[in-house]
Amino acid sequence: MTLSNVITARRGAVLEVTLNRPKANAIDIATSRELGEIFTAFRDDPELRVAIITGAGPKFFCPGWDLKAAAEGEAADADYGKGGFGGLQELRGLNKPVIAAVNGIACGGGLELALGADIILAADHATFALPEIRSGTVADAATLKLPKRIPYHIAMELLFTGRWFDAEEAHRWGLVNRILPAEALMQEARKMADDLAAGPPLVLAAIKEIAREAEDMKFQDAMNRINASQFETVERLYRSEDQKEGARAFAEKRDPVWTGR
Repeated sequence: MTLSNVITARRGAVLEVTLNRPKANAIDIATSRELGEIFTAFRDDPELRVAIITGAGPKFFCPGWDLKAAAEGEAADADYGKGGFGGLQELRGLNKPVIAAVNGIACGGGLELALGADIILAADHATFALPEIRSGTVADAATLKLPKRIPYHIAMELLFTGRWFDAEEAHRWGLVNRILPAEALMQEARKMADDLAAGPPLVLAAIKEIAREAEDMKFQDAMNRINASQFETVERLYRSEDQKEGARAFAEKRDPVWTGR
């Protein structure tokens, strides 16, 4: 399906989402709302298990907020639709893996969009920055997330200075999982997505919910919630046919057949 600013394609259980706003794939309000609708539909579609987000063209993943639209009157605190800016940051209940395939420049809200994914793959020519400080705004999602993802002092330097850094540095700090030649980026993203899509969807959902909800909890508090059946995905998993199938397949020395039920 082709929308005005975003291209989507289904490959079996995998949804590919491509930002498609020449020249730079910047996100205005309309694009953000499209992304929110797309990721909401992905969340709610039982046939889809994994998503990939990338950018069209060889140069830009996404530079974030469309400053030309801002200059024409779009407010920084506007309603960006479901899931907030870019559709991922605040989307509740998204318990499916999302892979960001960063194919070029990812700065500002574009880097925040990548941070909204669970796994980040980067082309070897990709570059990153959080330049909001230079335009008098704050990278709010990155300010919350980055100090938890990479060393605090490095995160604060990047936020305070807005300086650019390359894929090698991003990998060194653990911000990206892998660096790949540009021509191999989507091939690797698709292989990883297919591997995840072949896995047990209820287990993947439980992992994602626990990791998200327990991020600021003490270990024992999180364990107490699990043991008290207070995580919906965990409770669903342990009452599922898939959980029984996993045990049967192990006992029978065969590959399990996951149904998500």
